Amino acid sequence: MITSTPIIYCPNINCSNPSNSWGRQECEACQTKLIYRYLWAVAPGVEISVGELLGDRYYVVAPQVWLDTKPGELPFMYEELPDDIMPYLHLYPQRLHTPEVYGFYQYGEETYPTDILLLDNVPLDSEGKLLPTLVEAWPTAAPVRQVYWLWQMMQLWKPLSEQRVAFSLFTNNLRVEDWRLRLLELDLQTHNTKLRDFKIFWSNLIPTAHPHIQEPLTEICQMIGDIGESLEAIAPKLNQLLLEQAAQLPLSFQIMGATDTGPVRLHNEDCCYPTEQDLVSNQLVPHLAMICDGVGGHDGGEVASQLAVQSIKRLVQNLLTEVEQQQELTSPDLVNKQLEEIIRVVNNMIATENDEQGRESRQRMGTTLVMAVQLPQQVKPSPESNPNNAHELYIANVGDSRAYWLSRNTCKLLTVDDNVASREVRLGHCLYWQTLQRRDAGALTQALGTRDGEFIRPTIQRFLIEEEGLLLLCSDGLSDNNWVENSWAEYTPKVFRGEISLKQAVESLIDLANEKNGHDNTSVVLVHYRLSPEQLILSNIPTPLPPVREALMPELSEASKELLYSNDEEVSEPEPEPRDNPEPEPKLETVVDSPKLKPWMFMVGLLLILLVGAIVAVWRNWENFQSTPDDSPAPWQSPMIPSPSEPPVSPNS
Repeated sequence: MITSTPIIYCPNINCSNPSNSWGRQECEACQTKLIYRYLWAVAPGVEISVGELLGDRYYVVAPQVWLDTKPGELPFMYEELPDDIMPYLHLYPQRLHTPEVYGFYQYGEETYPTDILLLDNVPLDSEGKLLPTLVEAWPTAAPVRQVYWLWQMMQLWKPLSEQRVAFSLFTNNLRVEDWRLRLLELDLQTHNTKLRDFKIFWSNLIPTAHPHIQEPLTEICQMIGDIGESLEAIAPKLNQLLLEQAAQLPLSFQIMGATDTGPVRLHNEDCCYPTEQDLVSNQLVPHLAMICDGVGGHDGGEVASQLAVQSIKRLVQNLLTEVEQQQELTSPDLVNKQLEEIIRVVNNMIATENDEQGRESRQRMGTTLVMAVQLPQQVKPSPESNPNNAHELYIANVGDSRAYWLSRNTCKLLTVDDNVASREVRLGHCLYWQTLQRRDAGALTQALGTRDGEFIRPTIQRFLIEEEGLLLLCSDGLSDNNWVENSWAEYTPKVFRGEISLKQAVESLIDLANEKNGHDNTSVVLVHYRLSPEQLILSNIPTPLPPVREALMPELSEASKELLYSNDEEVSEPEPEPRDNPEPEPKLETVVDSPKLKPWMFMVGLLLILLVGAIVAVWRNWENFQSTPDDSPAPWQSPMIPSPSEPPVSPNS
C-alpha cells in the first residue's frame, strides 16, 4: 500500500483519539509527546518502494529506513531468539556505538515470509536521514576529532572481535555523529579480521588527515604491522597524540549541583557533589562530580550515600594530587584501575558497616554511584599546546544513576544501568523491550555496599572533551520515564545561549522531576564545558546547608562518623592525639603509591608549629639550641566530632 503521509499514533495506550497528522510533536487529544522512531531495515535482496506502508505500521521513508507509526505497540519477535542476532545483544554495553535489535517484520507470502531485521538506536538524524560515514566526514574534521575517532575504533576492536564482527569497523556501516563513532549494522559475515585490516584502513585515511598529525599517524600506522595481534603497543602513542591535540583547545568549566527530597519521601537518601556550598575554595571543583542514590531505607540508604560521597572525595583528591605531580602521562588503563580500586574501597567500607550492624539481604544499606572525574594531567606541550590542559573525562557508574552528554543538537546517554533489564539483554536472553515487561526489570543487580568488593563490577569509560557541551549526572528521580530524553531540548539551548544560569537549569530539572515523576528523591549535577578562555564565576555566596545529623547513624563506627563530620576541605587529615587505651579502628586504603601526600595547608601549619617550637627552645636554653624540638601535634590539630543535635533514632523507627 502506497501512502503520501502516514498517520502517527500516540504512544499513550489510554489515549481516546491516538491518530495524529504527520509532523505534529504532541498528541492532539492527550498532549503526550509523539515518538518518531526511525529504524534501519536489514533486508538483503528485498526491494520495497519508498512511501509504502507495511503491515499498516511501518512507513518506508527511504531505502532501508522505516518509520514505526505505532511506537506504542510491541514489534514482532520469535519466542526463541535467532542465533544471528546474539552479537547485537551481547554488545548491549557498547550501545553508545552499536545498534539494538527492535524486532522482525515478515515480508511477502504468509507461507514463506522473508524475515527483515529491524534495528533501533542507529545513526539516523531526527528526520530519518543517514549520518555521514567516517570516510566522508574525515577530511574536514579537526585534527583532535580525527585522532579521537581512531581512538574509539581501537577501543571497539576488542569487544567486536570477541563477537567476530570486527570487520564492521572497516565498512560504510561506520558512521559519525559529532565526536561519536556509531555502527549502522553489524557485519555478521564470517571474516578472518586481522590487525592488518586496521593498518590498511588507517593508511587510506592518512593522506587526507590534518597536516599536523600526518607524520605521527604514519609512525603509529607503521607500528601496527610489527606488534602481532595486540593494539596495546600503539595505545600510548595514540593517547599522547590525542591529548596533545586536545590541549591546544582552551577548556573552561562551570558546575552546579543540588538534591531534593521530593514531594512524597520524608527523607532524602540521595547525596551529590558539588552542591552550591562546595563551590567556594574547594580543590576538587570542578574536577569531580558525583551522585549517590541510597538504598536500604532512610536509616541505611541515607547513610550509605553520604559515606560514599565523603570517602570518594578524599580518595579522588589523593589521585588527582598524584596525577598532577607525574611527569609522564598516566595511561587510561591505569586510571581505570585506580578508579575501580577507589570504588571497591568505598564499597568495602559500607559493607563492613552492614556486617557490624548485622544487616542481611535486603536490610543491607547500599548506594548507587555515578561519578565524573576530569583529570588535570600534565601534557608535554607542543609549540601550540597548554601543558596543563588535558581534556580527559572519566565516567564511572554502579547502579542506575546516569550520565548524559547534552550538545546543541543531541542527547547522549553515556551509561548503562546495572539492572535486570540490561543484564538479560547482555546475556542474550531477550530484547530490551521484552525484559521491560518483567515486574523486576528495574531491580538493581549491583550497588555499593551490598556485597564484597571483589564482586563489584563498576563500568568506567574515558571520554575526551573536544566540543562545548553539558554533562548531566542525575538519579532515577529525574531519569525515570525518559524525562531527560523528553525535556533536554527545552533547557540545553537556553544554557548555551546564556538565557538561564546553570543554577536555574538545575532547579528547573529538579522541579520537572518532582512534577512528572514525583515518587523519589532527585539529584542533579550539571557541568558546562566550553572551549574558550573565558573566566567563569562558579556561584554566588552560598547559603549554608544543615549538617549531617548523627541521629541517623547511632550505630556507625567511629571512623565512619569521623569521615561524615570532618571538614570537607581537609582531604588528608592529621593524626589524632594518642589515647591511653586506643581501640583499633578500620582504615581506608589509598590507591595511590605516595602515602606521604598531605594538603599544603596542613604542611604549612606543621612547619609553623615546628618553627615556633624551635624559637622557644632556643630562647629558653641557648646552649641547647641544636636539640630537636618537640613536634607532637597540638590539641587543636585533632579532628573534632560535633555532639549530636538530636537523640538517637532507632533503626525501626
